[in-house]
Amino acid sequence: MRELAILVLGEQAVTTARSMQSLYPSSKIYGWAKRVRSADIFFTEFAPTCQELYRQGYGLVGICSAGILIRSLAPILQDKTLEPPVLAVAEDGSAVVPLLGGLQGANELAVKIAELFQIKPAITSTGNNRFQVNLLSPPPPYKLLNTMEDAKHFLADLLAGAKVKITSPPDLPPPAWLINSNLPLSDHANHQITITRAGAVHDLSATHLAYQYLPPSGKLAVVGLGPGSFAQITPAVQQILSQSTDIVGYHTYIQLLDRFTNNKNIHASDNRQETDRAQLAISLAQQGRQVVVVSGGDAGIFGMATTVLEVLAQMDGEINFDLTFHPGISAVQTLAAKVGAPLGHDLAIISLSPYLKPWSVISDRLHALAQTDFVIAIYNPASSSRRYPIQAAKEILLQYRSAANVVVVGSNLDRPGEEIKITTLQDFDPQAVDMQTIVLVGSSHTRVIPRGDRVWVYTPRFYQQ
Repeated sequence: MRELAILVLGEQAVTTARSMQSLYPSSKIYGWAKRVRSADIFFTEFAPTCQELYRQGYGLVGICSAGILIRSLAPILQDKTLEPPVLAVAEDGSAVVPLLGGLQGANELAVKIAELFQIKPAITSTGNNRFQVNLLSPPPPYKLLNTMEDAKHFLADLLAGAKVKITSPPDLPPPAWLINSNLPLSDHANHQITITRAGAVHDLSATHLAYQYLPPSGKLAVVGLGPGSFAQITPAVQQILSQSTDIVGYHTYIQLLDRFTNNKNIHASDNRQETDRAQLAISLAQQGRQVVVVSGGDAGIFGMATTVLEVLAQMDGEINFDLTFHPGISAVQTLAAKVGAPLGHDLAIISLSPYLKPWSVISDRLHALAQTDFVIAIYNPASSSRRYPIQAAKEILLQYRSAANVVVVGSNLDRPGEEIKITTLQDFDPQAVDMQTIVLVGSSHTRVIPRGDRVWVYTPRFYQQ
């Protein structure tokens, strides 16, 4: 991805610019000094600044009218095959319009920025709109081997009604960006697209395009999706998902990612197949693929981050791919934010699932925590076949805590059917929880503040005996 320069002409546009910058952290915001106070870099003249950035090869995103960008760059436009992406974006993010650089990824950039603002980009390229693919500028790791003139004539023929067939060697299947497009495919077509590992194909022409597959170095990103809504997925994780080739995860989490699964290889599996998922993801990354392992909440809190490292710890040799971990908003943070600030003091987190540790260990830890006066976040409190642990947890806590101790129960957070209840340890009903529930047990200092039709919960920062 080339460097981006985001140009703003007024302070009100800075919020939109910062949202895009979160998607592309290396980008810089250029602000008109006369009206902008909080840019990264300031300029006094718009057209000369645009022209200089354009000449240096920056992708340009102007939060301004399309007209001012076009008039500023028109005097220096030459070779369209070398144009960097140039986009106009509305001040409130309600429109994203690629203007130049379609052969250098402008349309793909527009799609990603539009996804950020949950809109559709205003792409006007006929080929892109009709076939949902850019044959002139394939996505990485593919390279067009034909001349641009060949590709243009080929596309013109398809727009005029020609059919196309796709061929590739047995060990290199056609990529999803072609198979899932709207190209008019036919096994008997005269026009042909070839996928190859070779750097040259002997019979290239305006009726035969070839794309070379250049194996990338593999990447494996383990990401947290937050509690369950798209709005709670961080911009960094959204970008990683959009750039992936393969998404691996529990099928319930995969279902939350409809907008990211187009043209991806999806590997969904059941809840207790964590090790299988980790092994598959590592194998795919070793093959050079761009893999994302998704986990609910934060991947490092009872999530897939640990599983991936457990599998790697059992493997010999060097890791031949890039491995990264990216945080998500955890369930306990989400529940806390919905009721105020119950985590204002010391916190302990425990899972009641006996799947990976015996009940004797869980019981010992509950006894220890109950005596410490921590706020306690309880994950995995119960399932349809496992009711005993949460009932026992209540009984253990009541041995050391007051019956009036504040308890917050949250289920299906940020998803349909969300329920939040503020109660006491005595009145807490263990039968009302399941695997989608988080239970927050306050400390002896946790307080409730009724205000109108709302009730807020907080744990003071200052601890007084």
